[in-house]
Amino acid sequence: MGVLNVTPDSFSDGGRFLAPAAAREQALRMMDEGAAIIDIGGESTRPGAAAVPLDEELRRVMPVIEQLAGCAAVISIDTMKPEVMRAAVRAGAGLINDVRALQEPGALQAALDGGCAVCLMHMQGEPRTMQQAPHYVDVVREVKAFLGARAHSCEAAGYARERIVIDPGFGFGKTQAHNLQLLRQLGELTRGDWPVAVGLSRKSLLGRILGPRDADRLAAGVALAVVAVWQGARIVRAHDVAATVQALQAVAAVTDDADPQETEAQQIGT
Repeated sequence: MGVLNVTPDSFSDGGRFLAPAAAREQALRMMDEGAAIIDIGGESTRPGAAAVPLDEELRRVMPVIEQLAGCAAVISIDTMKPEVMRAAVRAGAGLINDVRALQEPGALQAALDGGCAVCLMHMQGEPRTMQQAPHYVDVVREVKAFLGARAHSCEAAGYARERIVIDPGFGFGKTQAHNLQLLRQLGELTRGDWPVAVGLSRKSLLGRILGPRDADRLAAGVALAVVAVWQGARIVRAHDVAATVQALQAVAAVTDDADPQETEAQQIGT
């Protein structure tokens, strides 16, 4: 899953792809590098990020989705707003990626009406305050219970199980210790009923591991992606697509798995 932020303030690449033409070029580049899903977001969810008005989020994402409709990759819309979900699906999005796990009023119904796949993420709190004082008694158990409950809610509303993906939400309302514990015990999630997506690329947890002198987090992010896939993750959300795809192709060769570009994305796209 290639990350395409059409925002001025995302933590890694804010502003680079704000223009629709630049966003389209980046999406095509990531597809050439092996991305099977393009995840388009118009509202930053980095710690401390301010909320974006509905009209502004639509203005950012809709031209990009419309330009990419019908391309070889599955188009994913990264949003928590039901109105954006509906508009994006009408324009050709096949996946809704929601950091709020469809908890906003009307979000579950919007996703269900759209008939596309969903990715449900765990987040403690909300982006503006989530990193101020994250607390868990047992982070793995609590994240697993939350995601299971949200997935079951989707199924009860009419979602087919094979159209649901879960994401533990690395860096979303979690300390460094919480993130590392989740990654160590990721098998607790991947052995469950729903495929697991992970987003570790360029995140601050990598900076804390590497130290302040190592600004380039590419190798560390790819390494953690390999750890996640080795434990059963099926979708990897990445900014650096080429390096990540190469690493996962190596994992697939060792594990004698299917082509990592042709599993969950094909299922989502059908």
